Amino acid sequence: MIGGGDVKGLYPTVDAYPEWPNLAAMLFDRAAAWPDRPMLRAFRAGGWQSLSWGGFARQAAAAARALRASGVAAGDRVVIVSDNRPEFPIAEAALMALRAVPVPAYVTNTVSDHAHVLRDCGAQVAIAATPLLAQRLLAAASGGLDLLVVMDDPPEGALAWSALVAADRPPDDIAAEARTIPARALACLIYTSGTGGAPKGVMLSHRAILSNCRGAFELLRPLRLRDEIYLSFLPLSHAFEHTAGQFFLLSIGTEIVYSRGVEHLAADMAVIHPSIMTMVPRVLELIRARVLAQLAREPAWRQALFHRALTAGLKRAEGRRLSPVEMLADPLLDRLVRGKLLARFGGRLRAAMCGGARLEPEVGRFFLALGLKVMQGYGQTEAGPVISANPPDAIRIETVGRALEGVALRIAGDGEILVAGDLVMDGYWGQTEATEAVIQDGWLHTGDVGELDADGYLTITDRKKDIIVLSGGETVSPARIEGILVAEPEIAQAVVSGEGQAGLNALVVATEGCSAEAVAHAVTRANQRLSVTERVRRHVLVPPFTLENGLLTPTQKVRRLQAVRAHAEKIEEKQGQGSALDPLGPRAPDPF
Repeated sequence: MIGGGDVKGLYPTVDAYPEWPNLAAMLFDRAAAWPDRPMLRAFRAGGWQSLSWGGFARQAAAAARALRASGVAAGDRVVIVSDNRPEFPIAEAALMALRAVPVPAYVTNTVSDHAHVLRDCGAQVAIAATPLLAQRLLAAASGGLDLLVVMDDPPEGALAWSALVAADRPPDDIAAEARTIPARALACLIYTSGTGGAPKGVMLSHRAILSNCRGAFELLRPLRLRDEIYLSFLPLSHAFEHTAGQFFLLSIGTEIVYSRGVEHLAADMAVIHPSIMTMVPRVLELIRARVLAQLAREPAWRQALFHRALTAGLKRAEGRRLSPVEMLADPLLDRLVRGKLLARFGGRLRAAMCGGARLEPEVGRFFLALGLKVMQGYGQTEAGPVISANPPDAIRIETVGRALEGVALRIAGDGEILVAGDLVMDGYWGQTEATEAVIQDGWLHTGDVGELDADGYLTITDRKKDIIVLSGGETVSPARIEGILVAEPEIAQAVVSGEGQAGLNALVVATEGCSAEAVAHAVTRANQRLSVTERVRRHVLVPPFTLENGLLTPTQKVRRLQAVRAHAEKIEEKQGQGSALDPLGPRAPDPF
């Protein structure tokens, strides 16, 4: 066993966070301690099927042996393209135990996106969930792949996942090997967008991710987590879900249930009854909007009751005293209003870790008033990714909380947020200059501007770096999208915006003589070369950006922020008209 404090008394509550050398050792250690405990659950063959910790360890060890026999060696980069399912952590545990390097990639990636990742990290091995995802990978691999593993219905020439995990032997040999991997070893590569549009591979060590896990454990200690059930729906290729929704929760014995998809999220909550979840602001915004729309159709007395419940609930959440009348009515309001609304989350949800994008304080207060602890945090892929978060017993919803334990945080002279500690990445894969530009004297320069209050709570006030974060947590490079738009002959200039919104907007300057219809067709063509997240949902035709109107620099660069501000009314008007494309996916039904 690894970690002297890891004894039977920790089941089912973890009272002290053990020290592990690496993530693979952590997973095999937990499996040895809890062989029969439910670990992973997914919807298969018409029902929910569970995998125990012991079953996980045997499959991960079998996969490690089979991958090694197929030629996978220490240091090899292996791209994983999969939806959220048990095979994902099994594959990662197997690869990490071999000292190979998992490279999670989005299932929404285009062929060109995959081509960049494969070329940049030099991966010759890939694991895909479906034949369609495998086909996209093969099209991206110009020189072919040495090995392709496919989970479902493997095509000819691919290795079947079922064959990979077929051997049902004890995992002791692989578990023992995993214990020898040092904490500073590279655990994974997670690609994130760069300001120039080319994604960079963030090198995260085992130490970095385990530092995040340990910090999250101390943050959530007031909740006394016990026998928790977690519903996973954010992509595991996203650093937030990868660390917080996978490795951290597994390290404390949480059972992870994989949602059938965002379109089934409400139904899955009702069946699974999760007790803890990670969220992005977009999901909370959708639920709040649906609740308020339904409320508007209710009689006046019901609306009054609802607002009374919100008022009293927010006072209670913020630690303010209730009036005698409010104290008498509060239990009734819990039963008639708050309890019914929390039932939308399954009725057991105790807390939601919220990150990936900015949460509007008004949205956060809405859920705090209903009794749901929404703990907004802040981070970057380059930092494990969690840097700070609100503790569950001292939430200040307008902030992104305090630095996790073990994280050094300071504000530079120009207001930039600087971070140091074990959580900081080792650098960008193959990009020494880019690494040196953001890590100086041991401090990660985040590119974000913020303020620290007297109690150490961090507030983000601006962004220095040129990256857009949508309300669903997706990060996109506006420069890349603008380049693709301007490549269309009908478009002379373009500015993309959408920070904190559900989808992207574009200010478009038409080439002289081109009609609005021609420009619309050009935007459609450009969208076909972009992933779902990157597609322009709404575009507005505007006059040219020039030196004279202050929207162009002397070096002919568009002043993006000024351009967006100058045409803010046009953008808002277009947004009010709606869009045929749902930001959670093409024509995805509203889950709430």
